[in-house]
Amino acid sequence: MFLGTHNPKLDEKGRLILPAKFRDELTDGLVMTKGQERCVVIWTAAAFNDYVAKLRERSLNNEKVRAFTRVFFSSAFDDVADKQGRVTIPVPLRQWAGLDRELVVIGRDESIEIWDSAAWEHYLAMQEPSFASLDELP
Repeated sequence: MFLGTHNPKLDEKGRLILPAKFRDELTDGLVMTKGQERCVVIWTAAAFNDYVAKLRERSLNNEKVRAFTRVFFSSAFDDVADKQGRVTIPVPLRQWAGLDRELVVIGRDESIEIWDSAAWEHYLAMQEPSFASLDELP
């Protein structure tokens, strides 16, 4: 399970040093892809495969399913962290999420999200006032 909020910096080569507490779960590889709200999502290889299995249960006769899977899979990149715990965020994903130097990395249970720092602060400002009532969702 991935938890917490971290503030690493993106280096000039587009590399991110993953929080130390996240690295052990990612030793067998990871997959990065576009996330909703313009962030980058990192999955363990196993969690990505589980999510893909659920996607495959959806009907490809549905236009929205086809559109989602096209964008989702075409924006996915697999990687392995180096010995220092660094991963390179591919240019298309950095552009999608507007990632510059200042980042926020959050644990989101089975995945990790990477946000531009200002975008994350804006998102929190919009969501936190209604946080208590979000728990009432189905």
